[in-house]
Amino acid sequence: MDSSTFFSQMALDLHDEPTAERTVELIAEYARVATSCDDSGIMLVHARNQIETAAATSQRVGESHNLQIVHDEGPCLDAIEGEAIYQSGDVGNDPRWLKWGPAVAELGIRSVLSVRLETRTRRYGSLNLYADHVNAFDDDDVAVATIFVRHAAVALANAHNEEGLQVAIDARKLIGQAQGILMERFDLDPDRAFDFLRRQSQAHNVKLRYVAEWVVDHRNSPDATFQTPQLSPEQTPAR
Repeated sequence: MDSSTFFSQMALDLHDEPTAERTVELIAEYARVATSCDDSGIMLVHARNQIETAAATSQRVGESHNLQIVHDEGPCLDAIEGEAIYQSGDVGNDPRWLKWGPAVAELGIRSVLSVRLETRTRRYGSLNLYADHVNAFDDDDVAVATIFVRHAAVALANAHNEEGLQVAIDARKLIGQAQGILMERFDLDPDRAFDFLRRQSQAHNVKLRYVAEWVVDHRNSPDATFQTPQLSPEQTPAR
């Protein structure tokens, strides 16, 4: 399969994945094929600099990522915050990562290529390729990986956007259902019903969606009293 066919097929497959989680997993699988490396993985950055291994083609990839977090050094972390590409042909003797390199060499990893995963508007994390022998990655591999992450970042951005859109649609439907319940029960017009939901959201410092969900869940319990939930980041209103 030539490169244009490969990337076209990858784009179609990634587009068909139903969730961002599965999209990331497929990116890791395709990355291993694209560069003929032994393993690959993806580190993603979330709010407040929380970093996680979002995909790994083997257990040792996750261990490699965890070792970088423990030692606070490594190419995958550097690719997120420093240069866009980090490459090492002998990690066990690389002076840039004196703690991580020897530790990961014990896992059988000899070479690494880490490339930042980003679009023009958002930095997602890094794509990380691993090989069992020294000097595994050449200039051609770097070129392929650079092209690959561009396709992967676009696919990941689309997956996040589609999930966000679906969440927004579901929330709007839920709020509409809650409005209808309040309108019927208290003889309110749509604006006053929505205003009630909004006031409860502000008074209890939870998202409007949660208030609407509570109204719908307790529609058959007219005497139920609204309870403030244990807040999670998804339920807390953005400031």
